[in-house]
Amino acid sequence: MINVLFFAQVREQLQLSHLLVPANEAIQTADDLRLHLSQKGDKWAKALEFERLLVAVNQTISQWDTLVQDGDEVAFFPPVTGG
Repeated sequence: MINVLFFAQVREQLQLSHLLVPANEAIQTADDLRLHLSQKGDKWAKALEFERLLVAVNQTISQWDTLVQDGDEVAFFPPVTGG
């Protein structure tokens, strides 16, 4: 299983803080996982839009082509702006 975490606006839009996703051959990268979850419906697709999202794999900010596997933790969150 891949432990998926949602933070800030993503969490608010989905009304969900985490989710377990079975690891499978179709989910090889962080972006594969994002696309898989986006197919759950319009709310998911909007919350997980590529342009408005960052990803961390195992608590390290990562690129979308970062490989993911069974047992990994993947977090989706919006970019943070300072002030």
